[in-house]
Amino acid sequence: MPKPDNSVPSICLLRTSALGDVTHVVPLVRTVQAHWPPARITWIVGKLEHKLVGDIPGVEFVVFDKAAGWRGFTALRRQLAGRRFDVLLHLQVALRANLVSALVRARTRVGYDRARSKDLHGLFVNTRIAARRGEHVLDAMASFLEPLGLKQTRVDWNIPIPDSAHEFAQRHLPGDEPTLLVSPCSSHRLRNWLPDRYAAVMDHAATRGWRVALCGGPSAHEREFGDAILARCAQEPLDLIGKDTLKQFLALCQRAQLVLTPDSGPMHMANAVGTPVLGLHAPSNPDRSGPYSDRRWCVDRYDAAARKFRGKPASELPWGTKLEFPGAMELIAVNDVIDRFEAFRANQAGAAP
Repeated sequence: MPKPDNSVPSICLLRTSALGDVTHVVPLVRTVQAHWPPARITWIVGKLEHKLVGDIPGVEFVVFDKAAGWRGFTALRRQLAGRRFDVLLHLQVALRANLVSALVRARTRVGYDRARSKDLHGLFVNTRIAARRGEHVLDAMASFLEPLGLKQTRVDWNIPIPDSAHEFAQRHLPGDEPTLLVSPCSSHRLRNWLPDRYAAVMDHAATRGWRVALCGGPSAHEREFGDAILARCAQEPLDLIGKDTLKQFLALCQRAQLVLTPDSGPMHMANAVGTPVLGLHAPSNPDRSGPYSDRRWCVDRYDAAARKFRGKPASELPWGTKLEFPGAMELIAVNDVIDRFEAFRANQAGAAP
């Protein structure tokens, strides 16, 4: 790893958002900590995302508030004034992130290969990761360690969850009743499934003796979307929309047997704490951005979406192509999701799916 002689190496990570991608960075941090304990790690992270990962031991967090506009850049420049790092891992290619990276002084600046670069990303780096097709996003981020002579051979999250969050989860999901936790919204609205279809699957789970809980953030859209689901449910689920924090959601996931969600931050948060995910994929490829540890329970209609909206199979599209078209999620039928739910139940019972 490039570093001045007789000094502790300093590494700056730049990944401000989003929640799912931030969870993908955590194993990279754990790898550095395991293989290079003296390294000083600084992570430039978003304000919301800091609430999820900001208590990871051994990491200095510098919070960037993108909602503050240019005032956010000014505040960040003050925090970084006079500092220089041995290495910058520039893990985000958006224009805003590229501008943020200009505030980081570092000898070695590792960025994406040319195929995955955009918004002038190449102007802000001097070392590139290897170009690869077919990688999951988490593995792509892990490859940023390779120019430093490290390789991620195990994936470990261990995101801290405070006792108060576990107490919240215990209070709302007491006992050992099998629980389906439903987080229906993605920040990309064209990835959201239909309210009546969510309700049908939730009712099915309830008839199987499962407790069903509905989660979501505090935004008006998520409240409205949740209300649309609730209005169509024959059996009323537990409504936790807007009531839990990010840490409390992690604790709720740990008490659930299965999480139903589209491609979203909650999908990757659930996976990070070891909870199986029934992911709903049509606009995005689950092999690239699905739950990293186990995709057996996902519904995959990405190829169908490619054929419908691009007129070719998914295998002929550039890796990472998003198919966020109106109607893409309608390719996922209720029976597709019930089938995966029943397969999970059979697997849990020790029977062949």
